[in-house]
Amino acid sequence: MRQFPSQVVSDVEKISYDYGLKIAQAIENEWFDKENYSNRYIHNRNNFHNLRLYARGEQPIQKYKDELSINGDLSYLNLDWKPVPIIPKFVDIVVNGIAERLYDIKAYSQDPFGVSKRTEYMDKITEDMRSKELKEYIKETFGMDLFNENPELLPDSQEELDLHMQLNYKQAVEIAEEQAIETLLQGNKYDLIKKRFYYDLTVLGIGAVKTSFNTSEGVTIDYVDPANLVYSYTDSPYFDDIYYAGEIKTIPVNELIKEFPHLTQEDLKEITEYNNQGFGKYDNNRYREGDNDRNRVKVLYFNYKTYMNEVYKLKQTSSGAEKAIEKDDTFDPEENENFSKESRKIECLYDGALVLGTKKLLKWEMAKNMMRPKSDFTKVKMNYSICAPRMYEGRIESLVSRITGFADMIQLTHLKLQQVMSRMVPDGVYLDADGLAEIDLGNGTNYNPQEALNMFFQTGSVIGRSYTSEGDMNPGKIPIQEIQSSAGGAKLQSLVGNYNYYLQMIRDTTGLNEARDAAKPDERSLVGVQKMAAANSNTATRHILNGGLFLTQEVCESLSLRISDIIEYSPTRDAFMQQIGAHNVATLEEMSEIHLYDFGIFLELHPDEEEKTILETNINGALGQQTIDLEDAIDLREIKNIKLANQLLKIRRKKKLARDQKIQQENMQAQADANIKQQEASAAFEEQKQQTIASTAMSIEQNRSALETERMMAEAEIKKQLMYLEFDMNMKLKEADNMQKQAIESQKMASSEKQTKMQVDAKKETTKPFESKGNDVMGKGIDMSRFGPR
Repeated sequence: MRQFPSQVVSDVEKISYDYGLKIAQAIENEWFDKENYSNRYIHNRNNFHNLRLYARGEQPIQKYKDELSINGDLSYLNLDWKPVPIIPKFVDIVVNGIAERLYDIKAYSQDPFGVSKRTEYMDKITEDMRSKELKEYIKETFGMDLFNENPELLPDSQEELDLHMQLNYKQAVEIAEEQAIETLLQGNKYDLIKKRFYYDLTVLGIGAVKTSFNTSEGVTIDYVDPANLVYSYTDSPYFDDIYYAGEIKTIPVNELIKEFPHLTQEDLKEITEYNNQGFGKYDNNRYREGDNDRNRVKVLYFNYKTYMNEVYKLKQTSSGAEKAIEKDDTFDPEENENFSKESRKIECLYDGALVLGTKKLLKWEMAKNMMRPKSDFTKVKMNYSICAPRMYEGRIESLVSRITGFADMIQLTHLKLQQVMSRMVPDGVYLDADGLAEIDLGNGTNYNPQEALNMFFQTGSVIGRSYTSEGDMNPGKIPIQEIQSSAGGAKLQSLVGNYNYYLQMIRDTTGLNEARDAAKPDERSLVGVQKMAAANSNTATRHILNGGLFLTQEVCESLSLRISDIIEYSPTRDAFMQQIGAHNVATLEEMSEIHLYDFGIFLELHPDEEEKTILETNINGALGQQTIDLEDAIDLREIKNIKLANQLLKIRRKKKLARDQKIQQENMQAQADANIKQQEASAAFEEQKQQTIASTAMSIEQNRSALETERMMAEAEIKKQLMYLEFDMNMKLKEADNMQKQAIESQKMASSEKQTKMQVDAKKETTKPFESKGNDVMGKGIDMSRFGPR
């Protein structure tokens, strides 16, 4: 038995043809026991083939024939041996349900430059948050905008800042990386590959995929059939500690020559001759078409992980500087002051290809463009990504392997049902011919059996006689009686119950209950109960989903590392960059330096229906309580991450409550200010009213005084005119009086008595009151009598 050669040898020996041949033969010997046809590879292959047949409902029926036969004799059985396709239904439910789960690929720049840009952005946001009021005051007062970001979109707390960084912040190079990965996945039709390995994870319990790079096609993603897979022993479901992995491919000779043009005619002849002689040792179950083709060769392709020594000669130059010169690991200089040796051990991969059963090593070389994480160049990733979620001590368990026994019992029950049904007879009738002979229809004819049967089957009526023609009791008075045959009914009922029992066992074993397998739900079950049952069923198959997501994430990480190879080495570099730029031209500048970055890749799984329902319930509840706005609900529904969506919902609710509280306080303050202003306005109005009243009263009084003054002045003017008129009249009277006096004086001499009389009359006239006396008072009693004539 060949053992693996020691890894503690020089790099020169590891790269040698003999060392590679020993590795290849050790792998071949571990998986193919040439002395025993039941080797590890064939055992896995046959087991997987059997599980795939069960998953298709095409399992072998010989075991069922052996179960029902008697010493191998099936001559008395006429049954339909076709298997009942019960398992395919459950497989399709799981595979299709999981394949429909959507996810987003997220790239996170984790190199120092990317981290520094993210930190710088956070510092700017934090600075704007802390000095928001001051910067707003400066902008208002001086018109200077000192904000680094839009002030309306600034977070209000550290929690909101963290959420903002996860939801909204994205570097251009990260967007370019995500678009590059998406482009590579679409170019390799990864959706079809994904469905195939999800099917393998469900049916076989193991899935595998391979990524590779060549200068003609660029990065390629290939599906790997687990039946053809070889790998070193591991207990890890994620195969992260294996040191070799490979696959067996059956290749036509013409394709072999294209891939390995260095093969000579003698090599090809030797390969095909040995292939014809020892084919069965590598595949003794030729259940596939083409396996008998002797022009097809089985080739083992494999990756072998080991380590290599990086050795450098450090030479000190005359200027005092040091110069590093790369050497092989056999370099072992003597001690010297002018130079020294520096070395380190790093992982490396070797690619190999061996024609099974021969010593023809078609390929052995150190892998080109190895995938090394930029965070640790000493590590290397293998081209194969493998996952077996339910593996224990190398034994793989699958969903289908759990239920094959129950499927066999369902098939046997189905065959037994056919047996019982084939032996069942319909219900019949008993016809008493003697009883019919005693019946006379009254028309001269007797009641014959055909007429009796016709009447019975058409109407259900029977004619009979209680007494015979001699008057004796007729024992055959009911000539036709129904014979019921119910012997097979109980057996059928028992077998149907048995069938349902094993079907329920399949549901219990897989966790695929009626709420998930599209069976009729219980009418008495509430909707919430059905949803809980469906959610529990999804939990039962969560390991398959997680296994598929692990493979997808491994592929995306490999593609992320391969993108650097495309940009640096592939002749399709420009076309690839243009293809990425077609989605976003702004990323072209970042794409030119994308190989300098180190990315962390993770998958953000879209929520399932149950999670969407819960989130939608929370959103509708918040909308109903008016704790969020419609715009907030729209933003929340666009977030695929349920955890982040709930965090944002809580933050938006807090902000809305704070905003409503602030608005309420502002309204209360505005109402209070309005009340104060109203009171002030009322007081001012009252004061203005009083002032207006006083002013009006004063104006009225002034007008009244003015009118009184005008009246008095007019009265005075009138009185003045009257006084002038009276004075003039008095003067005229006085003159007349004087003239009269003179006349009297002139006549006085004539008559003394007359004179005396005239004197008396004159005296009377002199004492006559002044005509305006009593009416010559102005204002408060201005006596005008003193202005009278004297």
